[in-house]
Amino acid sequence: MDRVLVVNFRWANKEYNMQKTLIVLIFVAAAVYLYDEAQQVDTSTPAIFVDSTALAPADEQWRAGQQVEGRGMVMRVLSDDNEGSRHQRFILELSSGRTVLVAHNIDLAPRIPGLESGDSVSFYGEYETNDRGGVIHWTHHDPQGRHVDGWLEHKGRRYK
Repeated sequence: MDRVLVVNFRWANKEYNMQKTLIVLIFVAAAVYLYDEAQQVDTSTPAIFVDSTALAPADEQWRAGQQVEGRGMVMRVLSDDNEGSRHQRFILELSSGRTVLVAHNIDLAPRIPGLESGDSVSFYGEYETNDRGGVIHWTHHDPQGRHVDGWLEHKGRRYK
């Protein structure tokens, strides 16, 4: 009879270990699922074409963090920002007269070569507010896939 108890105890122990393993696997699967969901790019906020006078919202309706698409004329090419990630910088004037700084990450996307005042540049990126009209950034792909990809277009070539 002692032997039967030992066998039953071993069987119960194996069942307990299988239950623990199953519970751990369920938690791991849930954690992986939740992590994957958190990494998804939010595409629910539509892009706004900011340079269309008929369709664009008024300047005061532009919101920080919003994806915007537009076109403007280069007013001034600035020196590169080399602190942290390197950025090619220039000032665009939109047809509304508003000016925005474009900060294009040249560690993640190609530089626009030969950019000059008077050139036309189209953009798709994220708008941020500041006291000088705003900044357009994220004009490049996101290698981690967490942010909507942006781009700049100059003389028929797209930089992203």
